[in-house]
Amino acid sequence: MLEKIISGWNSNPDFIKNCNWRIEQECPGHYFDFPPTISHVIKSTLQEMGIQALYAHQLQSWEAVKNGKHIVVVTATASGKTLCYNLPILDTLFHDPNLRALYIFPTKALAQDQKQSLTNILSLAERSLQFSLTDLIGIYDGDTPQARRTEIRQTTRLLFTNPDMLHTAILPHHTLWADFFSNLKYIVIDEIHTYRGVFGSHVANVIRRLKRIAMFYGSQPLFILTSATIANPLELSNRLIGENVSLIDEDGSPKGKKHFILYNPPFLNAPLGIRVGSMTESVRIVSDIIGHNIQFLMFTRSRRSVEHILRYLKPISDSKPGQLRGYRSGYTAKERRQIENGLRAGSIRGVIATTALELGIDIGGIDAVIIVGYPGSIAAIRQQAGRAGRKTSEGLAILVLSNSPLDQYLAQNPDFIFKTSPEKALINPDNLLILLHHLRCAAFELPFKEKDYFGTLDQSTLHALLAFLVDEGVLYASGSKYYWMADKYPAQDVSLRTATADSVLLVMENEVGKKIIGQIDKISAHWMVHPGAVYLHEWDSYLVQDLDLENNIAYLKPFDQDYYTEPRRQDSIECLNIMKEMPVEGGQKSYGEILVTTQLVGYKKIQWSTNAFLGNTELPLPPTTLRTTAFWLSLSENTVEQLLDSGIWRSAPNDYGKSWPRIRDQIRKRDGFQCQGCGALEQNQPFHVHHKIPFKLFALPETANHPDNLITLCPRCHKAAELSVRVRSGLAGLSYLFHHLAPLFLMCDLNDLGSHIEYKCAFANHQPAVIIFEQIPAGIGLCEELFSIYTPLIKSALNRVQECACAGGCPGCVGPSGINDSGAKTETTAILNALANNQQD
Repeated sequence: MLEKIISGWNSNPDFIKNCNWRIEQECPGHYFDFPPTISHVIKSTLQEMGIQALYAHQLQSWEAVKNGKHIVVVTATASGKTLCYNLPILDTLFHDPNLRALYIFPTKALAQDQKQSLTNILSLAERSLQFSLTDLIGIYDGDTPQARRTEIRQTTRLLFTNPDMLHTAILPHHTLWADFFSNLKYIVIDEIHTYRGVFGSHVANVIRRLKRIAMFYGSQPLFILTSATIANPLELSNRLIGENVSLIDEDGSPKGKKHFILYNPPFLNAPLGIRVGSMTESVRIVSDIIGHNIQFLMFTRSRRSVEHILRYLKPISDSKPGQLRGYRSGYTAKERRQIENGLRAGSIRGVIATTALELGIDIGGIDAVIIVGYPGSIAAIRQQAGRAGRKTSEGLAILVLSNSPLDQYLAQNPDFIFKTSPEKALINPDNLLILLHHLRCAAFELPFKEKDYFGTLDQSTLHALLAFLVDEGVLYASGSKYYWMADKYPAQDVSLRTATADSVLLVMENEVGKKIIGQIDKISAHWMVHPGAVYLHEWDSYLVQDLDLENNIAYLKPFDQDYYTEPRRQDSIECLNIMKEMPVEGGQKSYGEILVTTQLVGYKKIQWSTNAFLGNTELPLPPTTLRTTAFWLSLSENTVEQLLDSGIWRSAPNDYGKSWPRIRDQIRKRDGFQCQGCGALEQNQPFHVHHKIPFKLFALPETANHPDNLITLCPRCHKAAELSVRVRSGLAGLSYLFHHLAPLFLMCDLNDLGSHIEYKCAFANHQPAVIIFEQIPAGIGLCEELFSIYTPLIKSALNRVQECACAGGCPGCVGPSGINDSGAKTETTAILNALANNQQD
């Protein structure tokens, strides 16, 4: 059936013209014999399961771990990474029954799945032994019944958990786990590419605390890490665990033939850059797949989208009872297991899922995968697409692109997906706010001694921070030790997903009652959960009804409309410290520490399906301040003059109406025939009359020509004013591009960054500047990386704006708004050409 639909699409010109179609040919595996020292029980068990040899990366992992090395395994989806850590752990277990191993997975669902996989191996191995092995495995997470927790602490050898449970329930109560920590030999951290940004910075500090406690009990465990393909797996691994790690990336697993299609929906309005929505096209494509009885997965980023797509497919679903299902957070564990088993058995032919099915959960072989819009990272694309044709079978993956600049950039530059990943997973364990949180937690767990270390933090910095905590009143210094003395239990107040302790509770209200669904830091609350905001939580949509800043509560209700919101802010920025700066073609790039004062003045409504602008709403809130880091790019004076003199920015003359000569003379007379900019008086030639808000932004000349919108300027000041409008418009487009393309390189969320433009930036020699700053207090290194990758960022931005087919600006390039919501494509392109030394003739 797969061959039939592929053939049909290939012969359909209306389909093919929207595609970039890549084919990865079948590739044999690289196999090696089991190492001679491996336990005969493991070998015979794996052979009984049909595994007669090891892949190259599995053998390399075995040898590195047996030689006492920490490793990170970076290979494709379904390449057998699980055996890379289970082989050495199980072999040691059979030689040392006291062994303990800790498995850390990013989600409860993945931990449950991997526990089942290991249980299957051990249940077979039990046949050749006289005792039970499956009783040695335990899961300790939020779903673990209280009645079982004591038993798990006492009997479990192989413990499965997640970072949150480790942070709040295991490390603070380590005395209950003394036997476990005393015999801890291995720590597995799976899917480390998910530990990035604030979350990853927190997790790195949790690992610091874990190592400190293990050392207290006399253990120095080996770390075995796994990751999807990213640009910096070694850097991330080293920072995450604070050790030197060996890279295993020679993927020896076999690959079946794979088809990967980038599908860019057709235009609805080419001059405006508006395309058919990605969800609409995805439903059409999947309907065709269902018609060919092909088993498929469809990935979408929101729970709301899962339900919408299921609704669109209801007529088909009704004719195939039980064969089409949704899969998202919010389903019970029992429902999820039923869906997973149905996929493996083939009784369920299609599932529409969120990323809950992305991270390695075993569901067998799937023929086709449809990905609705860019899923947040190249690693996620590869993981989701890797679900198609797992092992050696043929597979089909389709990425249906949205109208965002990042999606449209990938449409024109597919090598970002198919070649070496440009993404870096960045963390900063030494972010001051995050670090202080975990020093409090660590001091509660064990007193600090004079010569103690905390990860890679130098001792002088550590002792300065401990002294600060003494002054704060939570630590007590006695002799050479620091003791916890506060009444509270610090871990319970530290979320691993925010940088600050001062947080706002998110309370969902419906007909059933009230429920706390999460929390966010208070700094972010102003722009994320202001009244009227559409807030996504676990990819479900909520409408914010009220924000109570006095009691730190936001009230939300479930929301099911086709739009999202973006805050309209007025930012003022003060530079506190320039840490790096360097001249570049056409200007200067800089990196430093800034103070952002933000006033929320309202928000925009934007349609999900098309990214079309739907309108503004006014909403003033009290100002907030954020001390963080920023990257900024300023234009040189010479560049600005060249852009103006080139004529590129000179548009066709406006028709101001028949009354314009009379109105112009009235304004000159009102202003005393004097320039309102520099104060010069008219001499031989009449001065100009300038529109404060550009004429073209008004529907009627009478409104544009109102006296309040007019001012007398001499030719020099008029030129400067017109230049200001053009530069601001171009800077707005450049800022939009930087903001939307940066996540492609930084592996971060769009909301992790803020953007700002200054026509005369005080800390950039009063030159025009675009400023990208981190929305995270003190920053975690995102903007420092932007400083480093400036050249590819500029090239990517120029490519995107040159390749976009729109006339004057659209959601897929410089945004639907430049200056006062007008297009800015010409102005932005001119700036980018100047910066890229690619000026037009």
